[in-house]
Amino acid sequence: MSAALPLESLPASNSQKAVPSEAEAAGSVRAAVACQLRQAIVSGRYRAGQRLPERELCSVTGAARSSVREALRQLEAEGLVTIIPHRGPVVRPLPLEEARQTYAARALLEGHVGRLCAQHRTTAQLAALDAAMDAMEVAAKTFDGPGVIDANAAFYAAMTAGAGNAVIAGMLKSIHNRLALLRFSSVQWPGRVAQSMAENQAILAAIRAGDADAAEAACIHHIEASAAIALVILAARHGQDEAVPLQGKKP
Repeated sequence: MSAALPLESLPASNSQKAVPSEAEAAGSVRAAVACQLRQAIVSGRYRAGQRLPERELCSVTGAARSSVREALRQLEAEGLVTIIPHRGPVVRPLPLEEARQTYAARALLEGHVGRLCAQHRTTAQLAALDAAMDAMEVAAKTFDGPGVIDANAAFYAAMTAGAGNAVIAGMLKSIHNRLALLRFSSVQWPGRVAQSMAENQAILAAIRAGDADAAEAACIHHIEASAAIALVILAARHGQDEAVPLQGKKP
């Protein structure tokens, strides 16, 4: 059995609050368990292909098996987990072609997000983007890979919020979850952090100037550059010599 995840216990109920119905309580627990397991997967605590034993998940979350199973079904629908007959749930490996298509969809969506953010930017949104870039620079200087990833995520979260399109934001959240396991490998690629920072600076400059065309192009370029590296890494895991990046070029 794999080692238990260092997940925190679910919060105890507050007896002073209104007592929820049985259905509401069950739904709340399932949502909390799904949130914990999703975070554990996208943060890399579980590797692609690693088993997720129900008994272990019940132990670390403090939830009943029925709630854990419902949470796993939700994560299966999100593409993070797969249920294998006679083996049980595992973290779903990302097929190479699916990864290529997912990156292509991300480039289109985030390109449009960059365009919208440039058109509707506010002082507060620009400040949030600046803060994310500052955090990324600090993390890069200390070789803090997870910090770089968190700061980059904060940058794109601020840009997505600035776009003001909740539907696209929801679609991108699903895409980011599916690609999360590749980000930890990509950030270790020689020179990628510095390159990514330069790409984000170009995005920010275009948004600050209100240049929608340039912001869209810079976002697409950033995702294509990230995809080119991530697909090569994923291809190696699949035993292939190379992946074909979005524009048909090697990184």
